[in-house]
Amino acid sequence: MFALDASRLDELTDAARRSPRRRLNLNLHATMDEPIHRLAIAMEPDSYVRPHRHRARWELLIAVRGRFDVLTFDSDGGGGGRLASRIRLAAGETAALQYPAGTWHTLVALDSGSVFFEVKEGPYLPVDAEDWLPGAPAEGATTVPTFLRKLAVMQIGERV
Repeated sequence: MFALDASRLDELTDAARRSPRRRLNLNLHATMDEPIHRLAIAMEPDSYVRPHRHRARWELLIAVRGRFDVLTFDSDGGGGGRLASRIRLAAGETAALQYPAGTWHTLVALDSGSVFFEVKEGPYLPVDAEDWLPGAPAEGATTVPTFLRKLAVMQIGERV
């Protein structure tokens, strides 16, 4: 049996704060080949999840601690994407969100110590080059802090 209790959440968020990526996951699935992946992900507000899609896989996000903005995009096939939706993921607001396969998405943590739980189809497949949203910088690029600030204030219909 596995319990995601307050002590384990504290350990995960502390480790995420020390991580260079400013996020860290705790996998409940034993191997990357399992058909369903289950993981808790601690994420700090300055962590960057490059907008992407999973063409053949759905994802389910559940708020555990803190708040996130989940952003989805419509791609125009090459020049970037337009913000299609911004949904606040937080307990007591929208506590769970599932989006279908092929949805361009990212999320931004709004509070330090935030944690969400993710369920998705396995086995693990890395994101292909054509599944990164055009116009969004690669993780580690010098433009990431500026892009994160843009994501924080983007309005529906605005282009990446």
